[in-house]
Amino acid sequence: MGLLDGLIGGAVGAGLAGVVGSLIERQGGVAGIVRQMETGGLGEIARSWVARGANQPITAERLQALFGSGTLAEMAGRVGMTPEELSRQLAAFLPQAIDHLTPEGRVPPG
Repeated sequence: MGLLDGLIGGAVGAGLAGVVGSLIERQGGVAGIVRQMETGGLGEIARSWVARGANQPITAERLQALFGSGTLAEMAGRVGMTPEELSRQLAAFLPQAIDHLTPEGRVPPG
């Protein structure tokens, strides 16, 4: 996802941006991520990422529970990380990515 490439740098960063883009796409876009987080009891966190202002943090463990170990293991293999490492990286980067993809403070349609 080219829109995310500028958020992080380096070879690992480029790989991570691709994984985040793929994860967002697999979940049905930003709307799908937000919907899944709301269903998983993380709606307040998701809404903070979309809204203007500070992003609430999320833990790697919550992301593992949200997306499932199989999905994260498969994606981690693509970038040469363990699922745990990928979860930690996603916990740091996913809030920024969703924030970046919602500059108007609302979930894009579709």
